[in-house]
Amino acid sequence: MTTRILVVCLGNICRSPMGQGVIEKRAAEAGLAVEVDSAGLGSWHIGNPPNPRGLKVAAARGYDNARQRARQVRADDFHGFDLILGMDASNIEGLAHLRPDGALAEIRLFHPTGQDIPDPYYGGLPDYEHALDLIEEAADTLIRELAQRA
Repeated sequence: MTTRILVVCLGNICRSPMGQGVIEKRAAEAGLAVEVDSAGLGSWHIGNPPNPRGLKVAAARGYDNARQRARQVRADDFHGFDLILGMDASNIEGLAHLRPDGALAEIRLFHPTGQDIPDPYYGGLPDYEHALDLIEEAADTLIRELAQRA
């Protein structure tokens, strides 16, 4: 059975595209059946590619996020995905407000320790690298969890 995962941040051009790329690659390497997408809570960047700094940092580590385009979270996402991962506590709060009645998707923080993954949008490459470090760490834990379920 395929696990459907949605990764969410504020604008869907920095953290969530990196999260999507990491999960996709790590799941493929582990032979897991997953379908991953990403979205943002806000509408500012709809249709835009990921931030160039995020693309650069991700590409340096072997992740190809260039095809991704920003989109906003939709009500049907809460019915179409098994797991929705927010990058920080404010994302979780926003998702809770948007969640329609009867939705079955599990919503939780991306990082399993409850740590926020800081938004690197206003920072430089080191901020993107730090965010990606945390995303990789969290994705490894998620992949182990999914492998145990399989």
